[in-house]
Amino acid sequence: MRASQLHLPTLREPPKDAETISHQFLVRGGYIRRVAAGIYSFLPLGVRSMEKVKRVVREEMDRAGAQEVFLPAIVPAELWIESGRWQKYGPELLRLKDRKQAEYCVGPTHEEVVVDLVRKDVRSYKQLPINLYQIQTKFRDEIRPRAGLMRGREFVMKDAYSFDATVEGAHKSYKGMYAAYNKIFTRLGLRFRPVEADTGNIGGSMSHEFQVLADSGEDAIVACSACDFAANVEKAPLQPSDWADTPDDLDLPHAVETPGAKSIEQVCKLLACKPEQMIKAVLYMADEAPAVAFVRGDREVNEIKVKKALGCQALFLAEADWFVKATGLPPGYLGPILPDDFEPSRVRLIADAEIAGMATAVCGANVKQQHLVDVSPSRDLAHLTFADLRMAVAGDACPTCGGALQAFRGIEVGHVFYLGQRYSKAMNATFLDEQGQEQVFEMGCYGIGVTRILSAAIEQNHDARGIRWPVALAPYEAVVLAMGQDAVITELAAQLAEELRQAGVDTVLDDRDERPGVKFNDADLIGYPLQIVVGKKAAEAVVELKVRHSGEKLELPAAGLAGQVAKAMVLGRAGQTLTADLLR
Repeated sequence: MRASQLHLPTLREPPKDAETISHQFLVRGGYIRRVAAGIYSFLPLGVRSMEKVKRVVREEMDRAGAQEVFLPAIVPAELWIESGRWQKYGPELLRLKDRKQAEYCVGPTHEEVVVDLVRKDVRSYKQLPINLYQIQTKFRDEIRPRAGLMRGREFVMKDAYSFDATVEGAHKSYKGMYAAYNKIFTRLGLRFRPVEADTGNIGGSMSHEFQVLADSGEDAIVACSACDFAANVEKAPLQPSDWADTPDDLDLPHAVETPGAKSIEQVCKLLACKPEQMIKAVLYMADEAPAVAFVRGDREVNEIKVKKALGCQALFLAEADWFVKATGLPPGYLGPILPDDFEPSRVRLIADAEIAGMATAVCGANVKQQHLVDVSPSRDLAHLTFADLRMAVAGDACPTCGGALQAFRGIEVGHVFYLGQRYSKAMNATFLDEQGQEQVFEMGCYGIGVTRILSAAIEQNHDARGIRWPVALAPYEAVVLAMGQDAVITELAAQLAEELRQAGVDTVLDDRDERPGVKFNDADLIGYPLQIVVGKKAAEAVVELKVRHSGEKLELPAAGLAGQVAKAMVLGRAGQTLTADLLR
């Protein structure tokens, strides 16, 4: 491909709405253009990179035994009503009616459709296991689409669904997809971690996220420094604390005046204590009833854990006025030791297990302008229900081996779920077992954000000048830069580009009549993994190679260069980082 014929509308300045590096470079590099909030057109470079992701995904899914299908984007409401998600999914589900006023939705995911397909066609255990996947455009009406392809409303996703006769078979399918995902992200040249995760709106009992590690990631994850444990902080289980002994000289809890001090910081300043010596109360409405979660003052509440511990369907932070009206207790001064005349059934109290390990504590006195001091959890708080409620942080003990957890930021690009019978039972999807008895399918589902991978890769691989694509994701693997219109230069550049193409290397010949600075800037911005500069030594048939990822440069003879580059690109397509050593 000649750059003079390529639609390559690069920009010098980022768009005003581009918050993240990946969004800026995808627009500036001529990969995408905004159509509406969270909706983008893909230009030729963007399509090529996206198709390369799809190719790797298809190859590994096919190798793992999955079969490709293509399901409708518009889904009738009755299928979602069957599964129970029509009412529960929320405003992200884009609902519409046809001319006959029949209700539909634009599929954000396709569990219902594939269950309907399989229950009609698969009748015997002899037809199992089966794993069906598709690569298709989805739509989720995000309340605040942002970060370009990272959090868009319309996106391309690979979603797969496995059906098995037994739990053991379903676990085997899950492990197969888990292994396939590791191969996919390795081949794409990404630094990633599979982590334990919450199942969210999809449901099920087991799930792992595949997180691309990047400082700009919106997900917080923790991983053990001593073993393979890794989890999203929302999922990471934490070890319970043993009860701390009450100090022999500790007084009974007594109230002290704390006028106007409602926050942890204000109380600590007034009473000369530290946040880790305090018990913090977070007020909730759990299924329309008041509830309070207590954690140590320096910790954050994990609402997913709180919701599970309370066994509620809906959990929201409570409005102060509503909470006072429902309980009579004062927000800002609420603590776990309730007044003697208070009816306990009026509010549910639950405490993080770490509080049990505090020797002494400060907490709200349930009286305005007052806090309690000299509280001993082992002596004074035995009436509470304790559970793992806090968000994991660096330094916490690994729940598997006890080692220290480390903190990372990540961008979720893949998610695997073991669903069990979550959808098949609700939709009466059954098959006949060996005894001729009807059984419900055991299911798993497996998603990869095809378009999100592009953003995640850039967040992980860039510098101030532009993108540094892994070879497997680059729209073109190499660019030949003709530095001038001299016949010797243009002829050698064209010859090299053709030799590279014939050797199987995706190559662009930048034959534009532009200044060298423009060509260099565009090459860095677009992120070609290898730049081959044909310039002042063209008469000697010597060219300069620049490796985009590392910035390394070397001079090599043009003769035989295409073969050397082709060998290096084979390694790059398998996930290896391109370096100058691979090209020598």
